[in-house]
Amino acid sequence: MKTRLALILIAVAVVAACKKAPAEAPKAAGGAPGTTAAAVKPVPAQLPEIIARVNGAAIDRGEFERTVKTVEGQAGGPVPPDRRDAIYRQLLDQLVALKLLSQESVALKIAVPDADVDAKVAQIRGGFPDEPAFIAALAQRQMTLDKLKSEIRQQLQAMKLVETQIGPTVTVTDADVSDFYAKNPDKFQEPEAVHVAHILIRTPENADAAAKAKAKAEAASVLAQLKKGGDFAALAKQHSQDPGSAANGGDLGFVPKGQTVPAFEQAAFALTKPGQLSGVVESQFGFHIIKMIEHRAGRTVPLTEVKTQVGEFLKQQKMQEKTAAYVEQLKHKGKVEILM
Repeated sequence: MKTRLALILIAVAVVAACKKAPAEAPKAAGGAPGTTAAAVKPVPAQLPEIIARVNGAAIDRGEFERTVKTVEGQAGGPVPPDRRDAIYRQLLDQLVALKLLSQESVALKIAVPDADVDAKVAQIRGGFPDEPAFIAALAQRQMTLDKLKSEIRQQLQAMKLVETQIGPTVTVTDADVSDFYAKNPDKFQEPEAVHVAHILIRTPENADAAAKAKAKAEAASVLAQLKKGGDFAALAKQHSQDPGSAANGGDLGFVPKGQTVPAFEQAAFALTKPGQLSGVVESQFGFHIIKMIEHRAGRTVPLTEVKTQVGEFLKQQKMQEKTAAYVEQLKHKGKVEILM
């Protein structure tokens, strides 16, 4: 399994910072109540051509700006002006860490086959309709194919270094998992939910009365067939216009309370017995027929169901902590120049 590293990928915290206004300033580590962390060094409005040098290797403005664009794309909007300094500094820290890990990978002769780089390029290329569109997208980001391959290789080198040098040192025991589960009960609460299937006859947006009447009549006809013993899954595949569930016989799986539109939720949670059918239920999507499969009360998810996920979460957490410490070691033995 590929290791997800906060240090070499765009951190969730950075993306989140792009989405919301800053919270109250945190307390300084080890400081007295009311003291605040040191102010972030301002980032100049005009970025220099070379942002930093890591053991002589440059991180240029183009690479940095592409990283910013990636963050903004993930966040769904531009970096807030009042968070620019902090976010840019975080991104620069990540790029420095990536460069250090990549360089150490080369020093330790950890090979990244060309085939792995080519596979990643092919994966990216596959997201475009054709080759000209792919090349145009590269040009828009001031990238060439060679630059793209170089950046991908750098990422793969860093990932492989961590997987081979740090991964084997990380262990998560059953006791670790049990302890986390016991100390975080709020993380394992599941609301009341119903396992239902439905058949949807859609109505167009801004449908007039005639269109609604036609859709409702079609739904009523399907309901009549169900009441005569018709197979719900077969009729869903034949009639339902919900692309997400029709092929599965209308099965929606477990639907927690508060996750669907009110009309649908009210009708679904009013059903009390397995196999019970609703009437024709109107929502903004059209007309539904809902079948109850199972009702599940709110519960604390048992450890047996989440043991694997908790173990993986704790492993990733430890990997990130050890990687951060490893990067600090590389900084101390190398030379990092920040030029903005």
